[in-house]
Amino acid sequence: RAGLRRLFALQIKDALKYLEKNIPDLQKMAVAYMPLGTAEELRQQIIDVALDRAFLTDPLPANEADFKQRTDEGRARLTLIANEIARLAGTILTEHATAARKIKDTKNAPEATRDAAEQLQRLVPKNFLSITPWAALQHFPRYLKAIVMRLDKLRADPARDAQRMADARAQEQRYWRLVAERKGHVDARMQELRWLLEELRVSLFAQELRTPQPVSVKRLDKVWGQL
Repeated sequence: RAGLRRLFALQIKDALKYLEKNIPDLQKMAVAYMPLGTAEELRQQIIDVALDRAFLTDPLPANEADFKQRTDEGRARLTLIANEIARLAGTILTEHATAARKIKDTKNAPEATRDAAEQLQRLVPKNFLSITPWAALQHFPRYLKAIVMRLDKLRADPARDAQRMADARAQEQRYWRLVAERKGHVDARMQELRWLLEELRVSLFAQELRTPQPVSVKRLDKVWGQL
């Protein structure tokens, strides 16, 4: 896929040159991205994801005629797609900064803040745009808002937070153990489970933000049974 992406990039050099110079709000985003990496790394991720979404939809082209047709189709929608990715990246980085600040400002709750910081790191590493499936990425602003809401509620009932954290972590540890056993090979079912774990945290700590489907420890146990 990376080789094919490179081939498409070589076909549309001019369009790419234009895009590199015209990613909306890149400088502003780069400031929010500074704790993670450089503006250049952020730009490259946005472009790579845009190329993937514009050109590498399945089934991939397997001959010259299909490749040419895909080049024309992808070129026509590339800028629109890149703008959409940049908009989402900007929203995620803003929410990331808010969550990081909240973690830092929450005093006298070392367990909860450490747990929230680990979740933040897992969700938004340096290359978060390029390693996260597009469908999951669209939910990131809600996941990050949930971290802030959780820490807002913490003081009212620390014991409840601790109990819910124990429930969430038990599920997560089970999942990451399985990932390690499978040497990082994650199939579609495990991918689905990965994002259900984030939805579980929303439903445990910030129900007001709603989840696309009902999620509970019981429901996750059922998914585990099927796995």
